[in-house]
Amino acid sequence: MLGMSAKNADGVVRGQEVLKLSPAGKVLMMIGKEGVSGNAPDTFDRPTGVAVAPNGDVFVTDGHMPNEHNSARVVKYSKDGRFIKTWGHKGAAPGDFDEPHDIFIGGSEGHVFIADRRNNRVQVFDQDGNFITAWKQFGQPSSVFVSKDDSIYVGASFPDPAAKKGELRGIVVGNAKDGSLKAFIPDPADPASWMSGQRRQA
Repeated sequence: MLGMSAKNADGVVRGQEVLKLSPAGKVLMMIGKEGVSGNAPDTFDRPTGVAVAPNGDVFVTDGHMPNEHNSARVVKYSKDGRFIKTWGHKGAAPGDFDEPHDIFIGGSEGHVFIADRRNNRVQVFDQDGNFITAWKQFGQPSSVFVSKDDSIYVGASFPDPAAKKGELRGIVVGNAKDGSLKAFIPDPADPASWMSGQRRQA
């Protein structure tokens, strides 16, 4: 569970933490400080996504815009919540972010894929945070998933004056090893996107 600070019905400040829950909803682990924003090893400022590696390491994208501390980073923890490292700052250089919006660990090489939303790119790292590549062909990404067969699925939008709200939305399908594009699945909730998607594929 993620999110920014907010008061519940009892006036208790919540948010700014990552929770591990049991299937019954019991809190098993909390990373971050309830209702406290920051960009230290033990605080977040509007965390956006969580990915868990096969060995249990936890990766958190932190810094939904706007946020109080200009956070734009990935924070890595051990399976028991111990801080390991962080990487990235707000910026456009390789390895930096502007609203890292989602994270996924997957594919045959177990890489870390980040939907670097406001930089209009997907960035790829190894699990130690070493930069591998950045791909701009996936539009403005909001979500990312990579299957075991190295297919990558990116929920994204593209500027399109013919589409509803001036943007074409959908899922871009590609190859997670080389970034090549395979298909575009338009958002079925937006009829204009279907027509724009057909033009895009033509």
